[in-house]
Amino acid sequence: MSSTAIARRWLSSTPTLRKNRIYPSTIRSESELETLTLMSASTRVPLVTLWMTNWCSSCKVVSPLLRQLIKDEKVGESHGGISYAEVEMDSPDMGGLGGLPLRYGINSIPTLLAFDRQEPQITTKVARLEDLKSKAFLTKWLETEAARQGGGGGGGKFGGLFGR
Repeated sequence: MSSTAIARRWLSSTPTLRKNRIYPSTIRSESELETLTLMSASTRVPLVTLWMTNWCSSCKVVSPLLRQLIKDEKVGESHGGISYAEVEMDSPDMGGLGGLPLRYGINSIPTLLAFDRQEPQITTKVARLEDLKSKAFLTKWLETEAARQGGGGGGGKFGGLFGR
């Protein structure tokens, strides 16, 4: 094999296929979320979060559907993979509704929010219950978020002004 062919393969822009990851424990503090967003940024794998509470009946419908799509159907793996975690908004360490949820614009539950490069993808946040219960909608949304792979572009700290 020639050195040119090796160089082309080495510099290939084809995304590496990664397996999806579901974090088993619910995020209950700001430091836990920060740790996961740092890991997401370092691996260039978007972190999808479901913001929920213990008493939310709709969350008990959306969570298993997301887990099925991510774990069993492997939605997003062909686009580079995603990580998934659930954020417990009613945890005392979250600062209540005026704490961390307010910082990320979470004003209803459940809400789906992705992070890429540690930036919340505000423009693609999903809070409409009909969308959160739609398998087709969630599949498309997860594939779109998985394809970011460190590219950003859905909002972030500057509300999208410097998204790319």
